[in-house]
Amino acid sequence: MILIKRILILEDNLLVLSKLLANLELLEQEQPYALSLVILTDYTQVEDYINNNPRANFDIIILDRDCKLNDSFHNLNLERFGAHKVISISAVPQYNEDAQKRGVTKVVQKDIRSYDEFAKKVVKVVQEMI
Repeated sequence: MILIKRILILEDNLLVLSKLLANLELLEQEQPYALSLVILTDYTQVEDYINNNPRANFDIIILDRDCKLNDSFHNLNLERFGAHKVISISAVPQYNEDAQKRGVTKVVQKDIRSYDEFAKKVVKVVQEMI
């Protein structure tokens, strides 16, 4: 039986998502587990499918702040899912600080000049968490 690691990605930038997915795929190739991903691109999906879903459960949450609907992914119920499972990835330092005030300890500031390097750093933190 294969061990499954469940990851929730709250990110609306498709280029960033593509970089994260490419690096997660490389990570998965090297490990004795499989990654199961849920990707949401707007904050209403967090309310509808995650916060209000008693079966939702994740090992790791990659959390941006802004979404395409001009609101915040920070509506995620951190108390329920656990701030220790979250990697905050905003490009705006204040938004990462806001997440830290809610108990998040892992932060990788999004580097809009190099999404490749940014994605590698995020996946390195994912690997450490697994």
